[in-house]
Amino acid sequence: MSFEPPPDARLPIADGDPGSDPVEDFRMPLLEHVRELRNRIMVMGGVSIVAVLVAFVYVDPIWALLVTPMNTALEAHGVGSLAIHSVVEGFMTKLKVAALAGIIGVCPILFHQIWGFVAPGLYPNEKKTVVPMVIASTLLFLVGGAFAYTVIFSFAFPFFLEITPVDVLPVLSIGDYLSVATKLILAFGACFQLPVVIFFLARAGAIDHLDLLRAFRYAVVAIFVVSALLTPPDVLSQFLMAGPLVLLYGIGIVVAWGCSTKERDD
Repeated sequence: MSFEPPPDARLPIADGDPGSDPVEDFRMPLLEHVRELRNRIMVMGGVSIVAVLVAFVYVDPIWALLVTPMNTALEAHGVGSLAIHSVVEGFMTKLKVAALAGIIGVCPILFHQIWGFVAPGLYPNEKKTVVPMVIASTLLFLVGGAFAYTVIFSFAFPFFLEITPVDVLPVLSIGDYLSVATKLILAFGACFQLPVVIFFLARAGAIDHLDLLRAFRYAVVAIFVVSALLTPPDVLSQFLMAGPLVLLYGIGIVVAWGCSTKERDD
């Protein structure tokens, strides 16, 4: 004689119950994910466009702030200011500066959309962590960008000018400078998200502190490889990025130790 459980027994247990069903029971259908992704991309795109338009109004003081480290390095080496190499380079530089400033200005909204889309991978009672993750992502992104501006720019740009042959006069393009500056600011802002990513993976039960400890040597190698790819081709910039990332990885180990939901058999 077989026993058929009552219908209520097949329903997911209430939020917060330690006996909750696996995450799969709460996942949305694929089509719903596609619709949500489309909607969030539209929101991110619309907000970014508005932010860029607003930033374009104030692009001159933003550019003055952004170019200050390079101008300081040029003055210290007795070299003139930056130059333009094409007719449209000045306008395109202003547009790119506005884009960079706009994205940084609305990064809390962008992170909210990103983590809001990823949140279905958590248990329902864990989705309340989305707001703290948004706040942490925003702060770490700003700290990473500020680190690039205040530390990397101060060391890297004078170093590049110092190693220039003495019989060569640097005539630097504002477009080239903006490209390097933007890459560094965004790269450091993105890489500083490491503790938040580790927190999410730990809460999702994918990793714990033991996994991170065992993978430490490989993580250090990966960090130096990523640093070499994202920074200018000099050892100084690579170490200035790799050092904070190794420290953030260590912080991630502590975070995973305190919040991981992974069950281990060993």
